[in-house]
Amino acid sequence: MPELPEVELARQVLAGALGRKIREVDDHDDWVCRPHAPGDIATALRGGRLTEAHRRGKTLWCETEGGDGQPGPNLGLHLGMAGQLRFAGESGPPGPQRFRDRAEKAEWFRFGITFADGEQLRLFDTRRLSRVRLDPDLDALGPDAGEISRRDFGERVGRGRAPLKARLLDQSVVAGIGNLLADETLWQAALSPARPVNELTGDDLANLHKALRKALRAAIRHGGVHTGEIIGHRRAGDHCPRCGAEMRHGTVGGRSTWWCPAEQA
Repeated sequence: MPELPEVELARQVLAGALGRKIREVDDHDDWVCRPHAPGDIATALRGGRLTEAHRRGKTLWCETEGGDGQPGPNLGLHLGMAGQLRFAGESGPPGPQRFRDRAEKAEWFRFGITFADGEQLRLFDTRRLSRVRLDPDLDALGPDAGEISRRDFGERVGRGRAPLKARLLDQSVVAGIGNLLADETLWQAALSPARPVNELTGDDLANLHKALRKALRAAIRHGGVHTGEIIGHRRAGDHCPRCGAEMRHGTVGGRSTWWCPAEQA
């Protein structure tokens, strides 16, 4: 599943499409584009422009303007489990370093915008779990994991009695942390994923916030959360790259979880 680092990279792809006049919109997939009927999004965007690209957690949205220069609806995109954005010319390959690693099948195409200059923004999704909608509701999301202050992070994450990993995965608490990023951050901070949050000290929370920022920066720089230091060791028989203890697997907060039993006791 795309997590904050992957969605931030997608936002950067989306930013490449800003300012171009929209010639046509393909919103044929009535499941991905629900609750809109086919043609609704096209009618709202055709002739206008995407003006600003934003992200909070795993949710993307673009501000738009109409052909008359007046503000238009926000265009919201959520990548779901396997969605990816492509920005390319009508007949050419993707631009430099823009997701050249896999070919896309026609049946994976879910949504697209064609601009007046021939460039295209396309959403591909093998599992059809992505979403495209106008004026998405962001009220249920907590602060972005990459922007939240240390104080706000401590107050939000340290509240209640939930297991620490479950608290990190709650998008209403902090937006953008998924399963892999949670495991990476907790390993970096040497904290147990099952530890009740009310047992954390102020120093624990400060170190966790620092570890999250470090993990996010590294993942964005290296191309995704799958590049994390512990991620390649999340398998049976593998060992902690710091201390050599055999990695342990279990379920925390309903999610598959890996941790070092020696350092994350």
